Amino acid sequence: MKVEHFNSLYSLIKMPELFGRYITNSDIEKCLKKFPSEIYTVEGYSVERRPIYGLRFGSGPQKVLLWSQMHGNESTTTKALFDCFNLFLTNNKVSNNILSSCTIVAIPILNPDGAERYARLNANTFDLNRDAQMLSQPESKVLRAIFDDFKPHYCFNLHGQRTIYSVGTTNVSSTLSFLSPSQDPDRTITPNREMAMHIISKVNDILQEEIPNGVARYDDGFNLNCVGDMFQSFGVPTLLYEAGHLPNDYNREAVRRLVFIAILRGLDVISGGIDHINYKSYFQIPENGKQFYDIIIRNALISDSASDLVDIGILYVERLNGDKIDFIPTIETISKLSDFFGHREIDAKGQKVKNGDNSEIKVINENDFVLINNEKIVLKPL
Repeated sequence: MKVEHFNSLYSLIKMPELFGRYITNSDIEKCLKKFPSEIYTVEGYSVERRPIYGLRFGSGPQKVLLWSQMHGNESTTTKALFDCFNLFLTNNKVSNNILSSCTIVAIPILNPDGAERYARLNANTFDLNRDAQMLSQPESKVLRAIFDDFKPHYCFNLHGQRTIYSVGTTNVSSTLSFLSPSQDPDRTITPNREMAMHIISKVNDILQEEIPNGVARYDDGFNLNCVGDMFQSFGVPTLLYEAGHLPNDYNREAVRRLVFIAILRGLDVISGGIDHINYKSYFQIPENGKQFYDIIIRNALISDSASDLVDIGILYVERLNGDKIDFIPTIETISKLSDFFGHREIDAKGQKVKNGDNSEIKVINENDFVLINNEKIVLKPL
């Protein structure tokens, strides 16, 4: 399947009700009302008794379990899932092939309390992706019960990552990242890990047409408290997807389309049957680095007494404000950042850089704008 075909499908079935970063149960419930009632159900409840929805598609022999928003502020993959759901409900060759070969169970928001707060953790301030052994949280128990009952042949663990990530140490943003998790401390390349690596390699091949060199992979350090490592240890090929960043895409709408392609391509590989596993190309995908700031102001003077030029590294703090996310520019570091890159770079050209109130720039200052030689420079996303 060519990337142009996936793109043409996407333009027809993108779910318009979902937009931006703040996606909650209220948002997806508006979408679910448009779906046949028999395809979705309440699988359980969160700490604060919000429903955890599950959707089922297809009737094929290959069983695939997908879940998103285990971390409540990682919503890009949820939007992409609903775009896939829209496709599954159409009479289309791609969806027909997938659904005749696969039975799919998807949990679009596993952590609805965290989603409501736009927080990584659940209402008990617990990281659900560190609860695979204890199963101390109701959301973790829901996911495990679905896993035990459904007995999937494949798992897709869908997440989002910060803007700091790069492909290796390059100046290319890590737009999507993947991992075939380890299942033991020795990181043994087991048959199910090979299978996950093979699928990821096929997904990477098609993504390279859209984002050349923009795909990375995570280090496979083992932690059995992580759900992916646990499910991998059960012998089920498990794929971690991480939705990353593209320039000027802080709503993650451009990346959403790429995640849609990546999910469909993964399912397409499974539905086509896998006779020969080639996992070695997985290791040709560079590992993630952390080389980015949201903004770097280069060649700056920061005080009247200073004579050396420095760089100012700025990261956005994501803060829930009503029903939208504000991106608050925050000074993270003041140093020479020659080995780092900014998604946006500003050259101060040796001029003084000050806070908007004309005070000296300091680490942890929050600034909607700065003054460079008394000129106002807006720092919020353009």
